[in-house]
Amino acid sequence: MRRIAVLNQKGGVGKTTTAVNLAAALALAGQRTQVLDLDPQAHASLHLGLTPGRSGPSLYEGLTEGLPLSKIRQTVATNLSICPSHIDLAGAELELLGTVGREVILRDQITADSESFDYILMDCPPSLSVLTLNALCAATEVLIPLQAHFLALHGLSKLLETVNLVSKRVNRELKVGGIVLCLYDAGTRHGGEVIEDLQAFFETRRDADAPWGDAQVFRTRIRRNIRLAECPSFGQSIFDYSPSSRGAEDYASLAAEIQGQEPAAIWRGAKDEGEKPSVDASAA
Repeated sequence: MRRIAVLNQKGGVGKTTTAVNLAAALALAGQRTQVLDLDPQAHASLHLGLTPGRSGPSLYEGLTEGLPLSKIRQTVATNLSICPSHIDLAGAELELLGTVGREVILRDQITADSESFDYILMDCPPSLSVLTLNALCAATEVLIPLQAHFLALHGLSKLLETVNLVSKRVNRELKVGGIVLCLYDAGTRHGGEVIEDLQAFFETRRDADAPWGDAQVFRTRIRRNIRLAECPSFGQSIFDYSPSSRGAEDYASLAAEIQGQEPAAIWRGAKDEGEKPSVDASAA
């Protein structure tokens, strides 16, 4: 079972969009997949058609009251289930302040769960809180959605430092799986330059002992696409809302890469930094 924390402390970079639609793509590929919505904003839950507070118990009860994941989990599609969030999760940090081992509650919940999955994707809040720490202690790898902007690189080093600390002190299994470039616009020189910097950033930090030693910048890039912005308001993944859109094409391609397969043909030439896809990348 692969346990993936989808994490970036900066908001608006496509984190929840990636967690939900990557999970949906893996489920369509026949992989038994579960989403854990750890963000008090509950956007992943809304994205998959659940109404926080009206759809049964949430991960708040799981973390603060010990409710088993089997009592929280809801099936939303074939091979796809979610343990939803609730705004009350925002207060979990204070409630767990005096709890011994509070950072490993989620890991213990997953270990005790009788249901098995091929993939568990954890949608983390855009902050380095106790909820994020629980995800990092429970995960085996971190997936970092990132925009191809210069300032995005500044926050990356802090995020990698946090992952490194958790890996050394709590979770030896934790690795950085890779970077997913989101809201990608192939028509800008700046984007290509940032990708070059990103590749160089990892190449100069290759270290067998560091959790990012084998990290990759995925060849699939998630293009700007209006359908991806629209589908959460309908409570659907991109594959239900607009299966022929470029958003669906890109997330299916990313799911293939996650599984060790070749990306879609449009991205097979994207090994070289800044290389444009073979067709127009405008939103559709």
